[in-house]
Amino acid sequence: MSMRPSFKFRLYVAGDTQNSAQAMNNLTALCREHLPDDHEIEIVDVFRHPKRALADGIFMTPTLVKLAPLPVRKIVGTLSNRELVLQTVGMELVTA
Repeated sequence: MSMRPSFKFRLYVAGDTQNSAQAMNNLTALCREHLPDDHEIEIVDVFRHPKRALADGIFMTPTLVKLAPLPVRKIVGTLSNRELVLQTVGMELVTA
């Protein structure tokens, strides 16, 4: 069995704003519940790395990008609609 996580996420946030904190908490809770020990989350603060955000096509925060498994998917917002997030990133296939 591979030690690499199957799901890789990148969450673009805007510093320590309330929406960014909520998105981080929601993503962490979803991954802990549905993908324990099978996920990796990278946080990119657009205030600290604005050129990277622009190069990656990120114009709103918070934005979640599911990098793996393919296909790449994006969702914008606080990730509070659990069912929408699960469906968008394909976690419902894992949990079914």
